[in-house]
Amino acid sequence: MAYQKIAILTAGGIAPCLSASIGRLIRKYTEKLPDAEIIGYLHGYKGLLTGESITVTPKVRKHAEVLYQYGGSVLGNSRVKLSNVADCVKKGYIKKGQNPFDVAAKQLIKDRVTILHTIGGDDTNTTAGELASYLHKSGYELTVLGLPKTVDNDVYPIRQSLGAWTAAEQGALFFENVANENTTSSRQLIIHEVMGRNCGWLTAATANAYRNCLENRHFLPDILLEQRRWDIDAVYVPEMEMNIKDEAARLLKVMDEKDCVNIFLSEGAGLESIVAEIEAQGGSVTRDAFGHVALDEVNPGQWFAKQFSAMLKAEKILVQKSGYFARSAAPNRKDLELIFKSCDLAVEFGQEGLSGVIGLDEEANDKLTCIEFDRIRGGKPFDITQQWFVKMLQDIGQKEE
Repeated sequence: MAYQKIAILTAGGIAPCLSASIGRLIRKYTEKLPDAEIIGYLHGYKGLLTGESITVTPKVRKHAEVLYQYGGSVLGNSRVKLSNVADCVKKGYIKKGQNPFDVAAKQLIKDRVTILHTIGGDDTNTTAGELASYLHKSGYELTVLGLPKTVDNDVYPIRQSLGAWTAAEQGALFFENVANENTTSSRQLIIHEVMGRNCGWLTAATANAYRNCLENRHFLPDILLEQRRWDIDAVYVPEMEMNIKDEAARLLKVMDEKDCVNIFLSEGAGLESIVAEIEAQGGSVTRDAFGHVALDEVNPGQWFAKQFSAMLKAEKILVQKSGYFARSAAPNRKDLELIFKSCDLAVEFGQEGLSGVIGLDEEANDKLTCIEFDRIRGGKPFDITQQWFVKMLQDIGQKEE
């Protein structure tokens, strides 16, 4: 068999699939190509640009299944956009005058990599496709296979991103404890801020998972332990229009009736209004290498709390973010099943020399297959017309705008 050297990198934010995917790839290649060398670039494209990598040792190969039990990425992540030359120079990953694609390509050639696996979102995987094309023009054939990682579940045309189910489950678990804070005071406003810059899927799925959990719990309505106090009163996602005054009027009635209000908020909901307000007041908004607003600095949850607190006559306000808790978890059984199937198929295509992104293709009846790089793009919105979501809004008394 021809010489094979496999490289793996993870990039972007972490998700409950990275370490497990690395472990599964290592295990399957150890079974299929036991003589092939496997390396991992440290901290994603940063490691590729700086030449920092580690060799997967025989001990790691033998015990790769251990990685299924961990969240995070055992190779490390970073947010690096190869097409953003200025940012790569500023961070010291390349020298002034260098082309990041050229630097990355030369490193892959130097390392004699024949198959590259990238685990990340749309930016990570489309960049990998560009890198393969760049190498092809140089006469070096590299097989590149991506795996879709994003808790937002917002990549075209992929039905389900790895790790997203787990993130929703973990976000629900997070709020099971936070919801108990409704007993700390009267007229309590609790805002659960969930990750989701442009897509509300995770917020909606987390809310749905949490409400399902409530159905399996026991309550005693004769005292304060009434299910309605623990239930959700509003779900706000970027795909929905919202009239704050109308919502405040509705939620004021809820507050008067049950003495608390619980809101699930996607961090991207109302983002344009928040940024506009900050800039109108003379402030500036920090953006990353991809042009994304630094949400930690903007604090959408606090902004909404400020808008609602007076209108709801809230006596206590609590804003809690489940993002880091949810995205750092080890994958659940459902995600592991999809991770295993995706990685196993990636290894098969890797041996065949076929490049693309492994995913459930919405344009092919959700078949798990190798999707061409030019069909991959981000920004897929959450479909708010889905029956389960519409029913949830109806159940909590929220009118869709």
